[in-house]
Amino acid sequence: MNKSPRPLQDVNIVGTSPLISPRDLKQEFSNPDSVSEHVLNSRSAVEEILRGHDKRIIAIVGPCSIHNTESALEYARKLKSVADDVADRLLVVMRVYFEKPRTTVGWKGLINDPHLNDTFDIVTGLRRARRILLDINSVGLPAATEMLEPITPQYIADLITLASIGARTTESPTHRQMASGLSMPVGFKNSTEGSLEVAINAMKAARAEHCFLGIDHDGKTCIVNTRGNELGHLILRGGRNGPNYHAPNLAEASQLLRSANLPPRFVVDCSHANSEKDYRRQPIVWNDVIRQRIEGNEEIVGLMLESNLIEGQQSLGSDPSQLKYGVSITDGCISFEQTEELLRSAHEMLGR
Repeated sequence: MNKSPRPLQDVNIVGTSPLISPRDLKQEFSNPDSVSEHVLNSRSAVEEILRGHDKRIIAIVGPCSIHNTESALEYARKLKSVADDVADRLLVVMRVYFEKPRTTVGWKGLINDPHLNDTFDIVTGLRRARRILLDINSVGLPAATEMLEPITPQYIADLITLASIGARTTESPTHRQMASGLSMPVGFKNSTEGSLEVAINAMKAARAEHCFLGIDHDGKTCIVNTRGNELGHLILRGGRNGPNYHAPNLAEASQLLRSANLPPRFVVDCSHANSEKDYRRQPIVWNDVIRQRIEGNEEIVGLMLESNLIEGQQSLGSDPSQLKYGVSITDGCISFEQTEELLRSAHEMLGR
């Protein structure tokens, strides 16, 4: 009696679902000319700062992750008011992070799981993400996000001013290749261990031309050919050995960048290991780095803050309807009021 042959592939695949194409999603949520112009102007402003032509500081502030449309837009409107007041010395960009890398398991972000219940309705997630980005850009704020899944940029990249590659993926060849084709500046975080060399190697790799597998605007698998992205920059976020925002750390970063023939300019992340994983310590890092900039270190071109309407963090739990409004469900965040205070005090100090 012949036995049925064992399958050779898809052994652990439960099923597949079709995905909307990037072209169809963009037709559904199209860019008004005013938004396209805003994105282009914002990218140019960031580029001028990264090249050292504009002496302002980029302030990338906002929620650790976006999980609620209403609270994200309320935050954006509040931030826009402050951003306008400090615009001569600070270029404020809102964190609009939709994808969350997990050390083991956990909520993967709004694009992957928009209903917060492990249903993974990614088509709805993409629609919500694009709608939120359109609304935030319409408010007049530039948007920053982490590019985690290599195909996601085809759906939202035209609405992003500033991208980043996270500490867990900076060493990934896939993400370096993806960054080489992105149309906006890209920040590379040092590794979770604290290695700057990993991020610097990523910057060098992303400057080169690449060919790799991806999808086109119709969602078809294709070979992507890139010309390279010169606007990669280093993001210092600390590591397992501790923070790396103090003056000796910044001097080391500058030296390593120069040795690699890369521009010695960098962004400091006030969260993660630099805050010793305590969101309440972010203002300590912020004020120290602003002081170093005032004392003459113009290689500091930006800072990042994790901030929400209300300070703290809450667990997702089994019932999303019970979540507190305006409170992070991933990393802890400082409040909007404290964020405003830090932005306004930095503006005042930088003008002295």
